[in-house]
Amino acid sequence: RGWGLRKMAAAGAAARVGRGLRSALCYGQPRGSRVGGRLLCPGSCGGGAPAVAVAAASSRPATGEEERYCIELVRKRDYEGFLCSLLLPAESRSSVFALRAFNVELAQIKDSVTQKTIGLMRIEFWRKAVEDIYHDNPPQQPVARELWKAIKRQNLTKKWLMKIIDEREKNLDDRGYRNISELEAYAENTQSSLLYLTLETLGVKDIHADHAASHIGKAQGIVTCLRSTPYHASRGKVFLPLDICMLHNVSQEDFIRHKQEQKVKDVIYDVASQAHIHVEHARSFRKKVPVKAFPAFLCTVSLEDYLSKIQKVDFNIFHPSLHRKNPLLPLQLYIRSWKKMY
Repeated sequence: RGWGLRKMAAAGAAARVGRGLRSALCYGQPRGSRVGGRLLCPGSCGGGAPAVAVAAASSRPATGEEERYCIELVRKRDYEGFLCSLLLPAESRSSVFALRAFNVELAQIKDSVTQKTIGLMRIEFWRKAVEDIYHDNPPQQPVARELWKAIKRQNLTKKWLMKIIDEREKNLDDRGYRNISELEAYAENTQSSLLYLTLETLGVKDIHADHAASHIGKAQGIVTCLRSTPYHASRGKVFLPLDICMLHNVSQEDFIRHKQEQKVKDVIYDVASQAHIHVEHARSFRKKVPVKAFPAFLCTVSLEDYLSKIQKVDFNIFHPSLHRKNPLLPLQLYIRSWKKMY
């Protein structure tokens, strides 16, 4: 099946799900044909490129301990973001590593605490840290210090940092998303906010770039939700949109038990299709986006890679191939950067 969504059996069902299940772009074979090893959209390119990181890093000045801490944290916890950051212009690279390290610090709170109270304390530390940073009094913590330097260098907007903190705090409640719109709102306030800040480090202030960032951030959030589903299911939790699960009569237990029934794949198909729609929409007005903004959107390469892989395994969210790193990703990113595309 391709990405085009089927017509719903009943108009009422389509209305319930709303824009998360609206008709989408169609490419590849029809949804009904289930042929292994189908050819989807062609990959960007092939070949490994360990030298890409070396080439990008060679132009940077000697880094301090705080900057190295941020780079290593991002490399370990956000490898795709690490690769994308290496390909940014030198003047914004350090700032984006600080921003991504800040995002990692917040993102890992939920899974690193057993009590919500402790999680709230850590969130509050970062909220106060940001307030202090904007008063030129950063705490003696490496990520906070690097974030302070980034804010001083590029005058970053406080609102986007606070949106990330506030949304991460709400996410400590550990409840699923009621619908695709809730998932998109979470992605907008976290992933899109991070992209808005990245655009600021690039010196880009453009409504079309912001529009692209909004859609790409939502796609990133949806794909992250899909990628984390096996991990969460192994812990007895499911965070996929409830409206789509209900539409296909799928329970949380179906995911927890790793069932491979068609209805389970249909849920994944619908959620993945929404991510695909956002990526394609962001690309639809690429000609209006300043070329200077394109490095901020290199993450579309990894999104495209995951969506292609999940389609090849017929939307089996538990397929082992989905958890393997793509050895060609560095080269694919480098070529996309060289071509000035996203």
